[in-house]
Amino acid sequence: MDESAERLARDLAPRLALLRAVATEAHVTRVAALLDVPQPTVSRWLARLGTELGTPVVMRKGRGIRLTRAGELLAEAAEHALAALEPGCRRALDEADPDRGRVALAFLHTMGGVQVPELLRGFRLQRPSVRFTLGQAPHETILSQLRNGCVDLGLTSPLPTDDPDLRCAPLFEQPLVLAVAAGHRLAGRSRVRIGELADEEFVGLEPGFGLRQITDELCAAAGFTPVLTFEGQETDTVRGLVAAGLGIAMVPVADAGPPPGVVEVRLSPRSGRTIGLVWLAGRPMTSAVRAFRDFAIAARHHATPPPLTRPDDPRSGGSPAGDTAARSGGGGRTDAPPP
Repeated sequence: MDESAERLARDLAPRLALLRAVATEAHVTRVAALLDVPQPTVSRWLARLGTELGTPVVMRKGRGIRLTRAGELLAEAAEHALAALEPGCRRALDEADPDRGRVALAFLHTMGGVQVPELLRGFRLQRPSVRFTLGQAPHETILSQLRNGCVDLGLTSPLPTDDPDLRCAPLFEQPLVLAVAAGHRLAGRSRVRIGELADEEFVGLEPGFGLRQITDELCAAAGFTPVLTFEGQETDTVRGLVAAGLGIAMVPVADAGPPPGVVEVRLSPRSGRTIGLVWLAGRPMTSAVRAFRDFAIAARHHATPPPLTRPDDPRSGGSPAGDTAARSGGGGRTDAPPP
């Protein structure tokens, strides 16, 4: 929490701030200096609280003071109240200064290498004073953080389906491929039908990750349930397990190419996932959050998503005619930003 928001919350709720300060400082002089009020005022506030409560909230301890049990209970409640008040103060201050503020953004682990840094770089060229709190998390955790108010925006896939509490905007399509070990029987193929993988052992992400959900959905559409021998939390770990010959995996096309020992084979039907921005419906946005959301949505019209295949890429065998695209991005409600 920035200092100006904390100061505003303190001005709105001085006696809440007093209790929190006493809990941390335990000295009237230091509390007075922290709150920027005269020391006699602090003493009067504490005495008045004790009178209203019917029992003292502080007691002497050497040359300082400490909270009584009743005071500790009030201080704990004050801490919770200020924790709820201060974010609102931050939003109010940010609204008054649209070129500043902070954006709390959660995104999938697979977005941290290229996509998110590029998006932030472009936005900061326009608004260099806006600060960011960044967090990487699984898909379901991101949605939970949005609902709980822990983050302002989430960059995730699949987009939420039929959830009235969430709004989303698709940004780009990310191709998915089959990762196999270099010595695997499918390594020499230019493409493979998903239905051919029914008897294969898979490695993948744990339940709760969007990529795991998409993998399960694509396999179900092909008529089988994948058998996962190993589950992890990072696609780099999954690729390492593939390289070790421990299974196959459906993964996004590697930005810098597959690691040694891994071959990427195109899937048939051609498959990808929709990456989108998600936010909580009805929650007021600060100017900074709204500006970043609108920037990301506008940037999708200028972005060139990576192709599912590249004719000059030895990992692929060209684009076969008649391939049908299979995308898993969710059918949730999508919204353009309100005016």
